[in-house]
Amino acid sequence: MQTPTGKKILITGATGLVARTAAETLARDNEVWCLGRFSDPETERGLRDRGIRTRRWDMAADGLDGVPEDFTHVLHAAVERGDGDFEEVVTVNSVGTGRLMNHCRTAESFLFLSTSAIYAPRTLDHRYTETDPLAAHSAFLPTYPVGKLATEGAVRALAVTLGLPTTIARLNVAYGPHGHGGAPVIYYRTMLAGEPVAVPHTDQHYCSPIHTDDIARHVPGLWAAATVPTTVVNWGGDDVVGVRDLLTYISELTGVPVDFVPSDVTRAVVAYDDTRRRSLVGACEWSWRDGVRQALEAHFPGCATAAARQTR
Repeated sequence: MQTPTGKKILITGATGLVARTAAETLARDNEVWCLGRFSDPETERGLRDRGIRTRRWDMAADGLDGVPEDFTHVLHAAVERGDGDFEEVVTVNSVGTGRLMNHCRTAESFLFLSTSAIYAPRTLDHRYTETDPLAAHSAFLPTYPVGKLATEGAVRALAVTLGLPTTIARLNVAYGPHGHGGAPVIYYRTMLAGEPVAVPHTDQHYCSPIHTDDIARHVPGLWAAATVPTTVVNWGGDDVVGVRDLLTYISELTGVPVDFVPSDVTRAVVAYDDTRRRSLVGACEWSWRDGVRQALEAHFPGCATAAARQTR
């Protein structure tokens, strides 16, 4: 999908893992604005150094007065995950998203970032499609899928009410050089701390990890796919990877041991049937092994060469 040029683009959540690479990529040939809290001044400076215009915006408290209304494209990746208050998470995410969609109602397309966590559990090796049953339960982040599912409803309603072409993209396991790095980097930190990783008693969880470079490449195609009523698509990578296999690879790559502990409570992820995503935006460029290595090296320079030195 060809990257747009000469557009006026609004991105929320660009200081985090998922949207920053997209913001930086799109800023090469477009006017890009980023809304966020910018708690890290260095991150904001990094965006500004690339010609990106920033504006402080707390989705829970701030309106959009003074923010331009003539954006052609919107990527809404900001999220309030919450700390256990379900009412707050539903209110902040759905109301904040509604305000944003209304403010940008004349845009050519709107892209809302949802999550794979809203699917009802099936067998561990099931490859989820966009029509699979939905739920909102997570042992690790109880409020997160509830907020996302509630906001999907608001997004669907406003897309039709405003006539705003919209895509809901349910993101799988994202990883890359920015923010917290995603699941592979988080797991590696756990391994470095010598802490065990909880896994199912039988088999393993599977996921469809996607590098943030591929996320950036896919964004224009997801904008082009936006419709009224809303287009819904599962957004993951080309490869289906078991969590045990992923962590074993990280251990072999870095020389850091991983301790698997069978448990009834695990960090659940799901794998995708990527048929619809491929039809809309095509294939990914990063294989999961190469991508994970690149992300780990970005956060822990030299980590992937340490094991090689130990074997010499």
